[in-house]
Parts: sequence; structure tokens; C-alpha cells
Amino acid sequence: MIRAGRLKYAQTMADLAAAAGKPLGTFRNTKPYEQEGHPAPISSPDARAKLWDSEQTKAFWASEPVPALPDADDDEDLLDRHEAAAELGVSPASWNKYKSDPKLTEHVVLVPQENGTEHWPRRVVREFKESRPGRGAGGGRRTGSGDMIPRDEILPRITELLNDNPAITLTEVADTLGIAKFPTAQAGLAQVRGRRIADLVEAEPQLTPLEAAERLGYPTVTHRGATTIAEAELRTRRARPYLQQVADALAEAGVAEPVQVEVRQLADEYLAAAVPLTAGQTSPALVWDERYGWRTATSRRHPIRKDTGTAPEGEGIRYLASSIRPEPAELLEQLADGRKGISSAVLVQM
Repeated sequence: MIRAGRLKYAQTMADLAAAAGKPLGTFRNTKPYEQEGHPAPISSPDARAKLWDSEQTKAFWASEPVPALPDADDDEDLLDRHEAAAELGVSPASWNKYKSDPKLTEHVVLVPQENGTEHWPRRVVREFKESRPGRGAGGGRRTGSGDMIPRDEILPRITELLNDNPAITLTEVADTLGIAKFPTAQAGLAQVRGRRIADLVEAEPQLTPLEAAERLGYPTVTHRGATTIAEAELRTRRARPYLQQVADALAEAGVAEPVQVEVRQLADEYLAAAVPLTAGQTSPALVWDERYGWRTATSRRHPIRKDTGTAPEGEGIRYLASSIRPEPAELLEQLADGRKGISSAVLVQM
């Protein structure tokens, strides 16, 4: 979080790279910010865009004592979506729904100010929590209903149980953790097993996901769901380095915000990712879809539309480059020249 009164010191990865005199892509790849003694990010561990306190990093690089940050919570602390969700006691996905409430939108703070990451003052989140509609003080579910542990602890706890017993059942997971059997335990167990299968296939490429599931000792009845997740996870891991390379190149060219690319799986299992563009560009964001390649988007907040099984089309949508995975230079050239690219109608005919 950004502690109260320290917004002016919030520093992005691009800022940190510039201060070190290194290109953003090189800086991201070499990760000098992970060396021993370097100040930790002030952003939450799951944040896509990392932030640091510039007073701390400046002192570190000058070989001076790194000043400590306040450790007491303050009403004016600025929370990112993960921290705001934790303060409210919901998942980040639920927070994404709540944050459109006027009580929150009127207080949102972008860091950095132009097209940055959304933050909310702690007091605003607390006031919203107290005013939430629902049953009982503070709204929401009745005490004792639903899952008995925070959502962000469910997968780690399931991982521990799976370490002890690869063949653990849904009922055992639900009873041990105090969570709903469907869909919480079912989805969590399949997700952890799927990731484990993907890890093993990456380590031993000669294995199929099914063979990896058998090697790991997972019950036959779980194979279909877990291997489906594993296959999607493997495709995501293979796509992420290319997408990050493109995002870094766009950021270094000054046309995109520096972000850690988040790869999403659409409803029918296709992959997609978005890169927010800087202010002044002809489009608010670019979207990559593994079926159609790169296109411009008409919304920065929701660049990836609901999947309909066909290429998105309409005013403001232009498909760029000549292949699904073009080099960043080709993408930059076509993005800069509004006359280049193709419409979705032409794309469908190709």
C-alpha cells in the first residue's frame, strides 16, 4: 500500500529503471530490485504493476541507510484492489464488481496519475464496508455462512492438504477447511492439481498431462478436469514470455503503460491479454487473442470483451500486423500508422 502522505514518492518500475539508467525490458529481465537489501515493493504481492517508495530506492542506490516506512495503518493509506478486497473481506474478483459503486468511484486515485493503477483511501473502503447492503451489521453474509477461511488462503491450504494426500477427496477438503464442497473445494482442488500437472510436464516434456496426473497419484475421476486446467496453464505459460516482450517494447517506445501482463482464459478456453496504452494514443488499449492476434480496443477498463466466438468488430477496432505473433517492431509501425491494419470483416475472410 501507499502509506498516508507518501503518494508523491510512489515509483513505478519504469521510473526505477530510468533512475538506474537502464531500458525497461533489460531492467525487468535482470531484476536488480530483487538483490539483497533492496527495498521491497510497496504494492501488494499480487499487483500487476509494482510500485516502490522513491525515498527508499534512492537511499539504497546511494549506499545510504534506507529509511523505514510507517507501519501503523492510517485512514489515508492508499490501497490497491487486492488490499481493498482484503480490507472488505472479499476476493479481488468481488472487489472488481463493488468498485463501480459511486461511493468508491468518486474517491479512486490513479498511481501514476495518468492511466495508472487504481487505489482507494482506507477510510473510503471502511465506510463502504459499513454501508454495504445486506443482512446484519456491515452487510454481506450472515456470520457462519459460506466459506470459513478467507478466499486468498483457500488455494494455499488446499496445496498443503494435497501435499499430504494426492488422492484427497472433495468431501475431505471441504470438511477440513470449512469451505463449500461445490464450487469452492471442487474448483480449488482441480486448479491446484492442474498446476501441479503443468509443472511436471514442463519438467519432463515427454509426459502427456494424463501421464503426469497418473504419476502424481491423482484419482482417475479427477483426471479430466485437472488435465484440462493443466493444458490451459501450459498454453498460458508458453504465451506469457512473448506477450511480456511486446508489452515491454511498447512501454519503452512510450506508447504503453509498463505492466506485468495478465493472460486470461476466455469462456471457450482461448487465451487473451490486454496492454493499456498511454494518454494521447488513438486507442486506450491493445488486446491480443490467440485466434485473431492483436487489435485495438475501445475501452481501457474492459478491453477484453465477452467472447462471442467471433472476432470483435465495430468502430475503433483495427486488427494489426500480419500474423498472430508479430514482432514488436511491426506492431509499433502499424499502431503508429492509422492507415495500416485490417478490419474484422476482412479478418474473418482470411
